[in-house]
Amino acid sequence: MSGSLQPQQCLHLRRLLEVGLPLLARPYQALAEQIGADERAVLEQMQHWQAEGLFRRVGLVLKHRALGFCANAMLVLDVPDALVDEVGRRLGQAPGINLCYQRPRRLPEWRYNLFCMIHGRQREQVQAQIAALLQAHQLSELDHRVLFSNRAFKQCGGRYVRPAAPESTHG
Repeated sequence: MSGSLQPQQCLHLRRLLEVGLPLLARPYQALAEQIGADERAVLEQMQHWQAEGLFRRVGLVLKHRALGFCANAMLVLDVPDALVDEVGRRLGQAPGINLCYQRPRRLPEWRYNLFCMIHGRQREQVQAQIAALLQAHQLSELDHRVLFSNRAFKQCGGRYVRPAAPESTHG
């Protein structure tokens, strides 16, 4: 089959891409085979999605715990609303910050609105890294907390397409 992908093939391709590329010499060919298309059509569809801005990037996700990065912390900060965009941009570009995003406050219990994820091998190293980041960005005076992970139950990339419904075996 050649040419443009059909809507069901596009949906299937998006599901497959969320899981990740197969670790093969020709991953797009393998994806094409799974959706009943040719490699060129898959690459064209991905280029179209890229042009539309659907992909921010295609990258590699490492299982950080398996690599010894077990001291993982979420730094939460109470940043004045007028500064949150600027502070978020700066921290989002800082080395060692793997995720940085704004979330709404949940007053009165939860006043924190900026969240930064830091991965490290040792708790003390991560604490020192956070202290240095806060000082370098003149944020030490802001109310903040450091929340270390205790256990991982699940980690995967984003899932935006609902899984396919199992096919009925009833006659």
